[in-house]
Amino acid sequence: MKIKAWFMIAGILALVLVGCRTNPVYSVEGAPVTTSTRGYNLRDVRDAIQQAGISLGWQMRDVRPGLIIGTLTVREHMAQVEIPYNRTSYSILYRDSQNLNYDGVSIHSNYNGWIQRLNGAINAQLSRL
Repeated sequence: MKIKAWFMIAGILALVLVGCRTNPVYSVEGAPVTTSTRGYNLRDVRDAIQQAGISLGWQMRDVRPGLIIGTLTVREHMAQVEIPYNRTSYSILYRDSQNLNYDGVSIHSNYNGWIQRLNGAINAQLSRL
């Protein structure tokens, strides 16, 4: 009986640990703006970034020329990023989160997946310019 209880406790503990995976925060810094044309402007870059985020369910807020704040809410989780950009590059930087176990260095691994998908969508939109 004691062995069975020990295995149950060990199983529950394993599930808790697997459910709380954290990894170092993933950031995109200085990614090049790659397009198929030279005839684009800062507004085109902004529009591409906003469209990419919106297509993935992010709320995109234009703070000022060269800076967008993106917020993604998934169930009880929230991730917020700053996206500084110019004609030649952009970054996706951690700003805030809720219920993602952020400790100043690491964060729930879902966050990194969201940022990688956002980066891919931004690249896809920029390539259409």
